[in-house]
Amino acid sequence: MQILIVEDDVRLARALAHILEENGYGTDVVHDGATGLAWAESGRYDVIVLDVMLPKKDGFSVAADLRRAGVSTPVLLLTARDAVPDKITGLDSGADDYMTKPFSPAELLAHLRALTRRQGEVLFEKLPAGDLELNLESHDLTCSAKSIHLSYKEFCLAKVLMANTGAVVSKDLLIEKVWGVESTAEDNNVEAYVSFLRKKMKFLGSTARIETLRRAGYRFSADTAPHGEDGPSC
Repeated sequence: MQILIVEDDVRLARALAHILEENGYGTDVVHDGATGLAWAESGRYDVIVLDVMLPKKDGFSVAADLRRAGVSTPVLLLTARDAVPDKITGLDSGADDYMTKPFSPAELLAHLRALTRRQGEVLFEKLPAGDLELNLESHDLTCSAKSIHLSYKEFCLAKVLMANTGAVVSKDLLIEKVWGVESTAEDNNVEAYVSFLRKKMKFLGSTARIETLRRAGYRFSADTAPHGEDGPSC
């Protein structure tokens, strides 16, 4: 599980990363809100630990921008503020949970466990994108009344692309999310499964499409433009 830590206090950020890594989480750390927003939009994180008082863009604004962009990754806000209005502002901005500094490592880990349980059980039962809907339990892809079952890797690929509709997703990120960070999968594996998924989308009659962007990756587009060809390889 990969956690993004957005915290401008370098010593605290390092301490948080150490706690999480000691408990089996992978971490990335950035120190300002603008960078945090850019990294969070990549879709590679399972939870975002987000400080409120940040340079360049505060945590409330980062959470709100993520939700407006359709990024549903759970957000845990960290702040020294404990006033009720600040908590309400944080939750209304799109955050899922709120912790006031100082806190214990056990408290942090308990909040993360609760967020990841909620992510699996509530937030992502079905993933809609354009005229498609991906069932995250049955791995079925549906368009109107027509449905088709996806293989496990097709499902993982569809989940990443549909969750990041309109955003460019690199082949490296797809390999990490679909095959795993230790995998020996290569670009041609991604290209093959993108082709499989396109064929199933075409079978369903979907107007959505997966665009190939040379040397950049792929973009799931949910508009009503007609299907094109698979496009050139990256």
